[in-house]
Amino acid sequence: MKKRLIAEVLRGGQKDELVTIRGWARTKRELKEFAFLEANDGSSMANLQVVLHTDLPDYASVLKQLNTGASVEVSGVLVDSPAKGQRIELKASAVKVYGEADPESYPLQKKRHSFEFLRTIGHLRSRTNTLGAVFRVRNACAQAIHKFFYERGFIWVHTPIITASDCEGAGEMFAVTSLDLKNLPRTESQEIDYSQDFFGKKAFLTVSGQLEAEVMAMAFSNVYTFGPTFRAENSNTSRHLAEFWMVEPEMAFCDLKGDMDLAEAFLKYVFGFVLETCPEDIEFFNKRIDNTVLATADNIINNQFERVTYTEAIALLEKAKKKFEYPVEWGLDLQSEHERYLAEELFKKPAIVTDYPVGIKAFYMRLNDDAKTVAAMDVVAPKIGEIIGGSQREERLDILERRIQEAGLNLEDYWWYLDLRRYGTVEHAGFGLGFERLVQFMTGMANIRDVIPFPRTPLSIDF
Repeated sequence: MKKRLIAEVLRGGQKDELVTIRGWARTKRELKEFAFLEANDGSSMANLQVVLHTDLPDYASVLKQLNTGASVEVSGVLVDSPAKGQRIELKASAVKVYGEADPESYPLQKKRHSFEFLRTIGHLRSRTNTLGAVFRVRNACAQAIHKFFYERGFIWVHTPIITASDCEGAGEMFAVTSLDLKNLPRTESQEIDYSQDFFGKKAFLTVSGQLEAEVMAMAFSNVYTFGPTFRAENSNTSRHLAEFWMVEPEMAFCDLKGDMDLAEAFLKYVFGFVLETCPEDIEFFNKRIDNTVLATADNIINNQFERVTYTEAIALLEKAKKKFEYPVEWGLDLQSEHERYLAEELFKKPAIVTDYPVGIKAFYMRLNDDAKTVAAMDVVAPKIGEIIGGSQREERLDILERRIQEAGLNLEDYWWYLDLRRYGTVEHAGFGLGFERLVQFMTGMANIRDVIPFPRTPLSIDF
């Protein structure tokens, strides 16, 4: 018999069709002459109901093994289901139990578990309805991202995970070393002698692939990265991870307007793709997690994003009849509460805030003619605040050198980055999007630790 995914069987299986499915037992219900088994293989939100009759070979023995969590293979024929809410069910002719699950110790039973508890069993939590739906949506998001850029002629580039560059200049980086920590080599001034380390200098886990993406954009015009990034930020919040994935397109011959246009088209495309690909999962989130999930998606897809400068945004916030926790003042960065007010209450749709003060943005952002602001942009959305951050990059060598020095960074560390401005410089722009933040936004999940399979946070690296 042909082995089928349960999602395929539920979607297109026909009466009298012979099929074999494999998965894990969710529930079992025993009656006098037959039993019902709900099986799930992770391919869909819905389970496939399996009917086991007493004439099944080794019926009693098989039934004893079929507890919640057991892995199973079932062969049989599809029949019309008299039960409400399901079109077909599988009448079993053969059942093979691969691995049993002790009902006394298996931690996932037929009840709701808190997300805090599920994080303590990270090796099993993907078998639940909610986490299963999260990771199917996460997969669809990833597919949409690649599809979006591929259709537009972008090259996917794999930027290094180990780097000597601090792209953001924030210093919150994980160090990478091969030195013996019990016997560190020292210089005459008793500092650690990194010349004896593997790379001959300090090395870190990357916080962004942007600088390397700029290198590739100077050869291929339009590129994007999609990979893991790291922040050694000791933050125990629902919005932060130490290891997360970033999407970072970089476009040569592109200014800030082109950057904004791409960011808006990108979000609309990804949301539309996921709604089309995972309708049952999104419906589940709208019903069980956050009843505004569908409205949020509609707001993204069917609205033209508002565009406003930082200076205009500050003026609007100062006029707001709302008490903010953080001060509103020109020169200070916008906080999440400010961003959400703009998107949720004022514009009631996503907005793109541009031209931030030079003092609060990274060295690589293009200095505007007023010398007070840079050509930066943040996409802010209802319910989450900033979802995308980007800018037109500084293509002028003299200004970039000055900005690097003003940021307290060493020019020699960026010699190759500066070379891009010496040899064929061109205006270029790009943005970054935290992938988990996007999945969180899409699903309505409250904690970012629940939208990545194995969250890395302070004092948490068990799985």
